[in-house]
Amino acid sequence: MTAPPPYVFFPGVAADALRFYRGVFGGELTLHTFADFGRDDGPAEAIAHGILVGPVDLFAADAAQDEPTVAVEGLLLSLLGAAPAATLEEWFAVLSEGGTVIDPLQERPWGASDGTVRDRYGLTWLIGYEPA
Repeated sequence: MTAPPPYVFFPGVAADALRFYRGVFGGELTLHTFADFGRDDGPAEAIAHGILVGPVDLFAADAAQDEPTVAVEGLLLSLLGAAPAATLEEWFAVLSEGGTVIDPLQERPWGASDGTVRDRYGLTWLIGYEPA
């Protein structure tokens, strides 16, 4: 069974956010607009359904009128051991750009390395790896 990918509703920035995440993680990005789906409950160019499939899967859309947008507390998107250490360090660095480092990526007393970052779109990531 694969892990359930997050589905995030953004306040009109879904295309930018998903392109940012594709730049971080790589993968294949597909964007469908409200117009593509025949929706009239938001701007025609708004994203009705966006899919990033790759090393990290993520779904997103622009919130329609009167729908809530992402506001996350008490949840981390965990990428512990999800890629080689060098890749995870790179992901942490790029997610930090324009975001907030909550806990720097660092070696812990037990030998593993991890850190936490809230990216520019409000998602919080726990990134780490075990020693080689």
